Amino acid sequence: MIVKREVYLQMLIDRMNNGAIKVITGLRRSGKSILLFNIFYDYLLSIGTNPNNIIKIDLDSEQFEDLLDYKKLGQYIRSKINETEKFYIFLDEVQFCKNFEKVLNGLNRYENLDIYVTGSNSKFLSTDILTEFRGRGDEIRVYPLSFSEYYSALTNVEFSVAFNDYLIYGGLPRMLALKTEQQKSKYLTDLFKETYLKDIVDRNHLRGEETLYKLVDILASSVGSLTSPNKLSKTASSVLGKSISDKTIRTYIDHLKNAFLINEAQRFDIKGKQYLSSLQKIYYADLGLRNARLNFRQNEQPHLMENLIYNELLYRGYNVDVGIVEINEKINGKYTQKQIEVDFVCNQGSKRYYIQSAYALPTESKTNKELRPLLNVNDFFKKIVIVREDIKPYSNEQGITIMGIRYFLLNNNSLEF
Repeated sequence: MIVKREVYLQMLIDRMNNGAIKVITGLRRSGKSILLFNIFYDYLLSIGTNPNNIIKIDLDSEQFEDLLDYKKLGQYIRSKINETEKFYIFLDEVQFCKNFEKVLNGLNRYENLDIYVTGSNSKFLSTDILTEFRGRGDEIRVYPLSFSEYYSALTNVEFSVAFNDYLIYGGLPRMLALKTEQQKSKYLTDLFKETYLKDIVDRNHLRGEETLYKLVDILASSVGSLTSPNKLSKTASSVLGKSISDKTIRTYIDHLKNAFLINEAQRFDIKGKQYLSSLQKIYYADLGLRNARLNFRQNEQPHLMENLIYNELLYRGYNVDVGIVEINEKINGKYTQKQIEVDFVCNQGSKRYYIQSAYALPTESKTNKELRPLLNVNDFFKKIVIVREDIKPYSNEQGITIMGIRYFLLNNNSLEF
């Protein structure tokens, strides 16, 4: 089953023939190859492109093993083109070709070529985009299926059922083809260990695999909690019974980020308008992979919903931070400064939203707790609380918007309400 990933397709269409090398990055198995080789390919055919003018090369395939030599790759592509017609070059998993940037920079000089590549390693791709491509790289980040993409592919499935399944098994496209819980859990568990972790170990020549394995478990258990390399090193050292430095933990976190397995949200002082470096939050790029690392034992919906909202905001193109507000609180007759947290500060151009993920607001006390950080943000940007209850958005008497998770996820412009 192919999901029509219209958001990403439009991104590719908008970048056609712009003179840049289009680099499609993201987690392995998140659908990059399908997007390029099927969805975008079909679009090009639909506008009258000659299929012979679309050169597709999968560098992760035995069929093109000889082309892992960058000189042979360049020779092969040049043998397929001429100077008079328009050609589209598709290279899948380009990182398998050493020195690939030399080929791409050379080909990019041809005005009749439009080049698209996919890759699954952000460190090495982002470095090349900024330096080797000399400003001619245009990155498109692809995420696992958003909930709306996932839900659109289902037939006669109630929202609550689909939502619960998504929280447990996530949005990797393969989930739509697997029928049983056993198949889904095995696929995710095997994929995490045999593909993602193996790639990280091999690519970075790691020897201490047990440290990496334990770190991914610790991060999975603490999704949405404030943490730091120092705190994580103490936890890992205690569990493994040996000293693990915070420098090692920082390096391993970067490896996981570079493989697109996790994302890191920085703390931002809203009133002071500056980033705070001491603590961060870690979220998994796919909930199913997170749950697989814990053998599907820790499925607390409030934490999973927070991770889901964070991922959805990234999918919509927002830069997302954790907001911090300092308040004066009276304790035992004395005023004390205290930091309270806004779950997400979302920025996109001139737009900004403050968002709280509140699974439920069963009592006045709980409601006040969730609203308090937002009420202490003294600017005109919109403030939103998202709850699990299926309710349409409304504004309370304090001007804060309350909306249900269903409305938020299934309406692309839900934050504009």
